[in-house]
Amino acid sequence: MKRNIKYLIILLFLLTIICIYEVNISYNNLTTTNYSITTNQINNKVNLIIISDLHDNKFKGNNEELVKIIKSQSPDAVLVVGDMINDNSINSNIVINFLKQLGEIVPVYYSLGNTEEDYIKARTSDLIKELEDINITVLDNQYKDIKIKDSNIRIGGMYEYAFGLSHDNKTYDFLSDFQDTDNYKIMMSHRPDSFIFGDASKVWDIDLVVSGHNHGGQVVLPFFGGLYGGDQGWFPEYDKGLFDLDKIKILITSGLGSGKEKLPRFNNVPEVVNLQLTSK
Repeated sequence: MKRNIKYLIILLFLLTIICIYEVNISYNNLTTTNYSITTNQINNKVNLIIISDLHDNKFKGNNEELVKIIKSQSPDAVLVVGDMINDNSINSNIVINFLKQLGEIVPVYYSLGNTEEDYIKARTSDLIKELEDINITVLDNQYKDIKIKDSNIRIGGMYEYAFGLSHDNKTYDFLSDFQDTDNYKIMMSHRPDSFIFGDASKVWDIDLVVSGHNHGGQVVLPFFGGLYGGDQGWFPEYDKGLFDLDKIKILITSGLGSGKEKLPRFNNVPEVVNLQLTSK
């Protein structure tokens, strides 16, 4: 009996150590995930970095480690898809200091997530102006046509749901205008559920939607995957990765932090997504 209790204590101790380790690396050990999309709308290889959900997390100092990893990928542009700050943050110093470094080496495009929306509503600071003052392009129900290596790309940003049939006039008009181009169309939409639910993925002519929000399922269980993800609920089908959904592709990053969730990130290393668009 005493021997069994001893083994149980050792087992519980080892499980505790493993859990502490997995939580620690899920906030501090950066990784880079690579994806590639081939399309006849791209003339030369375009390299895009996609990040989201920093939630005021810091990877050494003023996120110099994160900047270094992004810079090492030689990106043509960086797409930031929301929740970089927390809704209850005292100020925006962490994200501003990070993006100021990044904006000095590469064009940065930023769309809002739910925490930015709440932070702005609380009137803690004028976040959009602060971002624009450091030359970050904020796209909130807006888009911008750019040229990278002789390839024409339209980059948009939106937070609202993109349901095709329940037309909110503002969102419907924006998406109708956005899709009216021959350029390769990328929509930054923090919540992937915006294009997963309803008929959005069947209605809108968008080449690629890039999202975050779900934190890769927050807790990643061996053999089962992500535990919980936004409006998808338990064991979401679309937690992280590159998916083909009707007319569009959706690329979901697990992000760089998690904020005030009920459970910490677990077995879920923070990621920088490196997307290569190549010609057929």
